Amino acid sequence: MILEKVAQAGGDLNVETYLVGGFVRDKILGRDTKDADIVCVGDGIELATATAKYFNSASKVSYFKTFGTAHIKVNLADKKDFPESSEQCSETAFDIEFVGARKESYRFDSRNPAVEPGSLEDDQQRRDFTINAMAVSLNKNNYGKLIDPFHGLKDLDDGIIRTPTDSAKTFSDDPLRMMRAIRF
Repeated sequence: MILEKVAQAGGDLNVETYLVGGFVRDKILGRDTKDADIVCVGDGIELATATAKYFNSASKVSYFKTFGTAHIKVNLADKKDFPESSEQCSETAFDIEFVGARKESYRFDSRNPAVEPGSLEDDQQRRDFTINAMAVSLNKNNYGKLIDPFHGLKDLDDGIIRTPTDSAKTFSDDPLRMMRAIRF
């Protein structure tokens, strides 16, 4: 029901909207998730604001204008929003992060990226690993379609951690990605 509301807000704004990253990976692996990342080809803050209006709990939108990101926390205990939830649910909140599709470039002397608008493909290329670059469409014309340009699904099956682009550049841009690779 949460993703349907995000999809509706994206449709209302006429922006392409996708579920991306760890949520997609974890659902494929059958793992529980307590948060989701949403990418839209447009203004992520505007999409977060539109999505928040679909929840009776009036989710507060936190945003970070410099990077064009936003966050809402959805109260799963609100029976008006989630009549199918029950007392057995161990989580009471679900976090949703929103971002407009973007390109990133890094300067040698900074870990903070220079950000500019981009396409879904640009956004997938900037991700750390192929298994985190998979996206699922939330658009009416192809809702639920997996978009996997770097073969993250195969890498999951094969137990391989790869970067979507040149690994030397990926790790140079953000050396913490090496630690994430070890964690995975």
